[in-house]
Order: sequence, then structure tokens, then C-alpha cells
Amino acid sequence: MHFVRLLAIGALCLWTAARVVAFPEFQRYSQRHSGVSIDCAMCHINPGGPVGSEFGQIGSLDAQDQARLNQARAALNPGQIVDNPILNAFGDRIVQSLGMLTVLQLRSDPAGLAPALGNVSDLDKDGIPDATEYLDGTNPLDPESGKPALLLGNRLAGHWLSLTFAFIALGLLLYGLLKLRRGLVKENE
Repeated sequence: MHFVRLLAIGALCLWTAARVVAFPEFQRYSQRHSGVSIDCAMCHINPGGPVGSEFGQIGSLDAQDQARLNQARAALNPGQIVDNPILNAFGDRIVQSLGMLTVLQLRSDPAGLAPALGNVSDLDKDGIPDATEYLDGTNPLDPESGKPALLLGNRLAGHWLSLTFAFIALGLLLYGLLKLRRGLVKENE
């Protein structure tokens, strides 16, 4: 009986310790897939990750933030409110959308994170889904961070009506200038 209790306590300690450290598998995958150097700030408040005593790291948390951290860690299933004091909005969105159980399972297959997130979330409203920004190694919280061609295409698509009127106006202006030139040329003949 004593051995079983020690085994259970040991398993609980290992499980808790595993949850304290960051999940570098996601960072490494995104970096390999995109070829872009990525720090922990893709998901964490602190670019150095969750471990340490600086702002946004576990060692800096007061009792209230520690309670928020524990509540976020307990969000095992999707759809629960997540307000983790060491994660940024993208990190919180991942846990809220998928649940901690799925996030923990995806550690062995970080390529599965993007399909699991889907294309419904765009936290920075730049027209590039957060899952795509994870794959591209860009910042899902910065509307200026993204592959330039995607950003340009999304911005042009967002202003298609204005661009259409601008091209029509430019065409009419050129047409008018050509007519004026032809009229001046005929007068001088």
C-alpha cells in the first residue's frame, strides 16, 4: 500500500513538472517548417518562455496569478475560458480552442496544431489565419507580421471597391486627356 501511494505521488509530481515547462516542440516545428527564427513570444508573454523569474514567467507570479495559472492548466477540454498569466492571446486561444488534453497530445505531433486550430481565428485581423501564421513563423498578434504576398493580397482584397473606383477614375482621366490632346492637335493642323 505504501509503495502504491509513493508511486502515485511520484507520478503526480512528474505530471505537474511536465506541465510547468514550456512546449518547445511547437516552437521547433514552426521554426523548421518556416525557416524563420522564432522565440517563445509566439505563445508566451515573455520571449524567454515560462520558466524564470522575469515578468510573465512562473517565478514572478503572485498568489492571484498563480491561481489564474492553475485554472488555465485545468482547462482540459475546449471551450473553457483561459486567462493564463504566462501566455499571450495566441497561447490562450490555443488552449481555449483545443483544451490542454489535446495540446499535450499534440506535443508528439506539432504539425497537427495548425489543422487542429483550423482557419477560424485571426487575432490580429490581418486576414491571415493564426494557424497559417504558426506554420509561417510569423506573429499571429501583429498585423504587420506575415508573408508580404499574403498581406498585400489581403489588403488589396479588403479595398477592392476603392481600387475599382480609382482605376475607373484614372481611366476616365486618361481618356479625357487623350481627347483634349487630339482636339489640340486638330486645331494646330
